[in-house]
Amino acid sequence: MGLSLTYKILKEHLLEGELKAGNEIGIRIDQTLTQDATGTMAYLQFEAMGIDKVKTDISVSYVDHNTLQMGFENADDHKYLQTMNSKFGIFHSKAGNGICHQVHLERFGKPGKTLLGSDSHTPTGGGIGMIAIGAGGLDVAVAMGGGPFYLTCPKVINVKLSKKLRPYVSAKDVIIKVLEILTTKGNVGCIVEYTGQGIDTLSVPERATITNMGAELGVTTSLFPSDGVTKKFLSAQNRESDWKELLPDSDASYDRTIEIDLSTLEPMASCPHSPDNVKKVSELAGMKVDQVAVGSCTNASYKDMMTVAGILKGKKVSPNISFIVAPGSKQVFEMIARNGALADIIASGARIMESTCGFCIGSGQAPQTGGISVRTNNRNFEGRSGTKDGQIYLVSPETAAVTALEGKFTDPTTYPASEFPKFEMPESFLVDDSLVIKPSLSGDIFRGPNIGEPPFTEPLMDSFKGVIGLKVADKITTDHIMPAGARLKYRSNIPAYANYVFEGVDASFAKRSLEAKSKSLYTAVVAGLSYGQGSSREHAAICPMYLGVRLVIAKSFERIHSANLINFGILPLYFVNEADYDSIAQGAEFEIKNLRSAVESGSKEIQIIISGKNYMLKMDFSERQRKILLDGGLLNYTKKVQK
Repeated sequence: MGLSLTYKILKEHLLEGELKAGNEIGIRIDQTLTQDATGTMAYLQFEAMGIDKVKTDISVSYVDHNTLQMGFENADDHKYLQTMNSKFGIFHSKAGNGICHQVHLERFGKPGKTLLGSDSHTPTGGGIGMIAIGAGGLDVAVAMGGGPFYLTCPKVINVKLSKKLRPYVSAKDVIIKVLEILTTKGNVGCIVEYTGQGIDTLSVPERATITNMGAELGVTTSLFPSDGVTKKFLSAQNRESDWKELLPDSDASYDRTIEIDLSTLEPMASCPHSPDNVKKVSELAGMKVDQVAVGSCTNASYKDMMTVAGILKGKKVSPNISFIVAPGSKQVFEMIARNGALADIIASGARIMESTCGFCIGSGQAPQTGGISVRTNNRNFEGRSGTKDGQIYLVSPETAAVTALEGKFTDPTTYPASEFPKFEMPESFLVDDSLVIKPSLSGDIFRGPNIGEPPFTEPLMDSFKGVIGLKVADKITTDHIMPAGARLKYRSNIPAYANYVFEGVDASFAKRSLEAKSKSLYTAVVAGLSYGQGSSREHAAICPMYLGVRLVIAKSFERIHSANLINFGILPLYFVNEADYDSIAQGAEFEIKNLRSAVESGSKEIQIIISGKNYMLKMDFSERQRKILLDGGLLNYTKKVQK
């Protein structure tokens, strides 16, 4: 049997391990990206490693998350990033240049390369045939230093697309359909690879929409082939030399195949509060809406903006709607400003926002109390919008535009097909990289008072006592653990940020954990299925570690967060008997013995005593992960290896 495109690229980059599904492998990383919400800590950790220059083909630092400068913290962090980047050989994309995934796709991504980013939506790069993976900042720091990135050699799910989309049905509807089929659970250790004649009908921005929101599946990444469509896109970006054809073998083997006829798809919506809570827009038709927001790394491309502008042209948004539009990059912003599309959007009644993540991460434009907000971004977790009881629906730009016009959920296919905006990808994009600062490999690094040192963990103890500090249900996201929005300004100051761990779940958690820590008691968290969904934000591991969390016991974990826990010396442990979850109470005292020796020997199970009762927990660590845990985290381990 032939090779999938996934395995072709992995084979070319394999440094350690065997390409067999389920094995741990180490791969060479060609490119890295960071954004400012995760970047400061990643670069502080890179500095701590004592390496004088990045060793990747290219590394890019983006400022796109926290651009609202309401105090000194964000401005200080941005200056730290720019000066640090310059000294260590990292390109710096300034605030205003655009969202990292959009800009990287436009200006830096290359077919067949590997990309590791400290943002969970890094798989956007799969739209041009990259193995693009989201990870914690520490993993990215190690990759910048030339170290391998370790992952589970994947199973490959083939999504075979046929025919073409109808007017008013878009790539967003494709990925929401895939989420309906695969859900957000049970896909850890898989990669989704798109094939079939239907892919020929999808532009690179459409493919990138699909791979971007593929992160919500819980897979390692998603990718499309690099073909004539890819070549046309890169040529229009004046980067034709970066193109090469990359296709799976005609007899490629896959672990599972899903077939989707694009012509049969309808406009779809992800309903509150999970991307896989899917309904057809026609089922929601008529529901009153309060806010509509178009933008984010999922749907803010030139194609998206032109489509929205075409639908809105000559029309007015409903007076009851707060309508927000945010182009994805400076390139997109300037092009629609020059061709008149921006004027059409403004004339409709839209408010124009910066080319940033903004509303997607709860940084501005929170909906009203209990408000129904229809958005084109990729996540709708409870409270992520900045409004605790906000009802967030995820849709295509087409659905968003017609809903804004009507003031209620509207199926865009009810509009005449003849009125659908005709759009052709441009033969050339406006290329202006003036907001990308090239590194000088010199200069002093600016450090404001909000910037601290990366915390270290002590080596793993053999035995310790503690308390079950929190018991939570299924699908706890990293936004539940470590709130974003207004709290992100503390991202470089772990003692300050740690005060808000689980703020929206149990506001007293941080205080209780610190009190236990002062008594030499450690904290454990007990959870249900899919613990750690969502953002790659490693603060969801660092800050609990700072509070004294040493164990998380769950029915299952999501990939990035599980890796982040290990990287910071917290053990992700599984119930041997999932029914044990029901009998464990928050506040119960626990004791665990012989832990270090069990990890050191490679034991698969460990006993924990909770309220005097014995429970068996499963340990699923590779040899490398065991060494990291024994040393107290990846930073300790890396520094030890370097010596």
